[in-house]
Amino acid sequence: MNNLFHNRKKVLKSSALCIFMERKYFADIVINKEHLSTEEKVFVAHCTSLGIASQGLTTEEALKNIKEAIELYLEEQPEKYDELGLTEEPSLFSVIEVKRDAKIAHSLG
Repeated sequence: MNNLFHNRKKVLKSSALCIFMERKYFADIVINKEHLSTEEKVFVAHCTSLGIASQGLTTEEALKNIKEAIELYLEEQPEKYDELGLTEEPSLFSVIEVKRDAKIAHSLG
């Protein structure tokens, strides 16, 4: 019995000294400019990894809102952190221009 207490005390003592290291997770966000039925312009931020969306009147507001939505979501479902992945660096994102040939567009439509 004394040995059991001693082992338990040892575990409690070592857990009290536990150091938590912060992990960095990155969420991929895509922001699209959209128009409401009232013709008001909004920016919709989509977290592609978690399937969450939020919006704002500016890109900055949309980013702030999606970050808050993600934090609340992960607070309720911490196991979803695995869907984000643990990485050293965020994903790279780029935009490319795609041109449509005016002659082809005219003959098609």
